[in-house]
Amino acid sequence: MQLKGFHHLTAVTADVKANHDFYTKTLGLRLVKKTVNQDDTSAYHLFYADGVATPGSDVTFFDWPVRPETRGSGTVVRTGFRVSDDNALAYWHQRFTDLKHFPSPIVDVTGRPAFDVEDREGQRLSIVVDPNAGTGHPWAKSPVPAEHQVRGLGPITISVADLSRTEPVLTELLNMRKVREYGTRQTDGDKRVKEETPVHVYEMGDGGPSAELHVAVEPKLARGRGGSGSVHHVAFRVGSYADYDAWNARLNEFGVHSSGPVDRFYFKSLYFREPGGVLFELASDEPGFAADEPMETLGEKLSLPPFLEGRRAQIEAGLKQF
Repeated sequence: MQLKGFHHLTAVTADVKANHDFYTKTLGLRLVKKTVNQDDTSAYHLFYADGVATPGSDVTFFDWPVRPETRGSGTVVRTGFRVSDDNALAYWHQRFTDLKHFPSPIVDVTGRPAFDVEDREGQRLSIVVDPNAGTGHPWAKSPVPAEHQVRGLGPITISVADLSRTEPVLTELLNMRKVREYGTRQTDGDKRVKEETPVHVYEMGDGGPSAELHVAVEPKLARGRGGSGSVHHVAFRVGSYADYDAWNARLNEFGVHSSGPVDRFYFKSLYFREPGGVLFELASDEPGFAADEPMETLGEKLSLPPFLEGRRAQIEAGLKQF
């Protein structure tokens, strides 16, 4: 049994309009599903992805009126987005510079050129070159030229205090492979190295940046607390419904305390928290976001799963417009 890579990543925004503007107008992604948090229907759940809502391309947001996050361990600390080549990376670096998002310098991260940047709420992102990204599935209405558009998620970095507790979950339960290590350096005002954080890299499926989870080990870091700018959970692709059922059985076999099967209508989910504190989800590719609206008009109206459709008027009245 092998995970296929990332399915999606879900984060938190307290400013839904600014969030929509950044991820569609600045990052150039397509809003492929405008729905609600199924456990809290007062909040939007927005899904941004490539032109055809490919699993592994979508970053999603819960719209909650919360304070900014407190950064720390036990959290997802950086979300990577892949681009096809050095020209695309240079395009993005200039684009973020022009839009005053103040990207970090381009550096080599274990053989891949990349830079870091943040959205207006402090969501920590990276743009990473993936030479195997291919042409992807561009969105025709994106403000970003097709050849430079984001190809999908990855790598994604989490922070934990104790690797010895997290690693068995990754390698023994989830069948990830540890492939390498590297260090990230923090410097003082005189650019002297204060501390180096070890980062351990685990890969899924066919590997590559679309299927790499990076684990930063930071025992001195206080525990993080959620809020705007934080990541709520990271979801891994399990493929078909049959694969999903097999993974549910595997969690039970290993005695993992999980949510049990959850049908989100657009995919089926299993949730559990790894020992370091990060919330993981296993999600099916099926049936996808075209299950209740045409591919050509994804995200243009509020979509509700069938079990919420009877409450549409009440739900719509409680949502802010943007």
